[in-house]
Amino acid sequence: MSVFNTVKNVFSFRMLSMVLIGYSAGLPLLLIGSTLQAWMVDKGIDLVAIGMFSLLGMPYVVKFLWAPLLDRYKLPFLSRRKGWMVLFQVLIVFSILGLSFTNPKTDLFLVCTWAFLIALFSASQDIVLDAYRREILQNEELGLGSSLFITGYRLAMLVSGALALYLADQIEWGRVYGWLALFMAPSILFTLIAPSESQNIVVPADLKTAVLGPLRDFFSRKGAFVILLFILLYKVGDSMASNMTTPFILNIGYSKTDIAAVAKTFGMLATILGGIIGGTLMYKIPMRPSLVFFGILQAISTLGFSLLPSLPVGFYSLAFIIAFENLASGMGTAAYSAYMASLSNKQFSGTQLALLTALMGVPRVIISGPTGLMAKSLGWEVFFLVCTLVAIPGLLLLKWVFHLERPDHNTTVQ
Repeated sequence: MSVFNTVKNVFSFRMLSMVLIGYSAGLPLLLIGSTLQAWMVDKGIDLVAIGMFSLLGMPYVVKFLWAPLLDRYKLPFLSRRKGWMVLFQVLIVFSILGLSFTNPKTDLFLVCTWAFLIALFSASQDIVLDAYRREILQNEELGLGSSLFITGYRLAMLVSGALALYLADQIEWGRVYGWLALFMAPSILFTLIAPSESQNIVVPADLKTAVLGPLRDFFSRKGAFVILLFILLYKVGDSMASNMTTPFILNIGYSKTDIAAVAKTFGMLATILGGIIGGTLMYKIPMRPSLVFFGILQAISTLGFSLLPSLPVGFYSLAFIIAFENLASGMGTAAYSAYMASLSNKQFSGTQLALLTALMGVPRVIISGPTGLMAKSLGWEVFFLVCTLVAIPGLLLLKWVFHLERPDHNTTVQ
């Protein structure tokens, strides 16, 4: 593909819509993740409890259970996908507002409740956004489309991460979350102006077909369980490390402003750049070497965190480690997301992608749960070394994954 055609694809309205809906998906995640962790650190909540709070993200893991309902039924407004998108975005806005009236020190149960609702509605939104993305992109566009979606996702995380932490040094946390609810509201407009999905895709005729059809289609493929195991393991080390990054940086002497300026802003820009580089390279480089090369970079970059405690506290030390890790993670996520999208059958895209992305969320939600205890017991250097080592099984599985077929054609993954 020529440079002109690549540029044309990047700046098309469909690709712009990928950035906009990516913003919708990205903003809620940190509100119950590292930003909430920083709030809890400020209020003196125990590190083990902070680590276990990742379990509130369980809806991201089990979202495939209600995905068939979103595949089968249409709301009485907008298109099948866009109607559900708007509904969940409205519910997310109100849940963030609810969280803004709580305090982790005195209202921990209410914090859990509102954070869980944000996770529930956000995971439901993700079902529809992933299906929508699959349905409006061609196979050859999945790499770039996924990377631009992730770009919007990461830009939103600048708002819910860096901006939130900066504001928290200026105003109290409840008001910060009130502003974040306001920043989520434009997602509704983004959905309204985005192009509607194709009306030629066959919709499941009944709920039984919506539930069983995608499972029969996926598990009838050669090596279906190997594919699922690969998706579970490919980013497990990266997810474990990411869950403890904010407490780690605060613990070794950096301030919330340092995190906002370097870890969240500078690091997020590196992630966005990595995603765009990865997505653009995938127009030239097949899926196979992309997954291998980007996966190796992810593992090496995680190991870099184990060096940070021995380096002087300063901008350049933190910036280098964060930039490398986020650049590699952005490239890996672009290839990983494109691969998962390529596996789905458009007829059942909502349920199949919910299953696949739910597995992707397992390391972040369940395996990452005890990371606070691990870091406390092992020390930061050994903890990040362990995170690097657990990435190896996922890379080894690529040998088998490469020989498995994708559903839309009879060629193997290159």
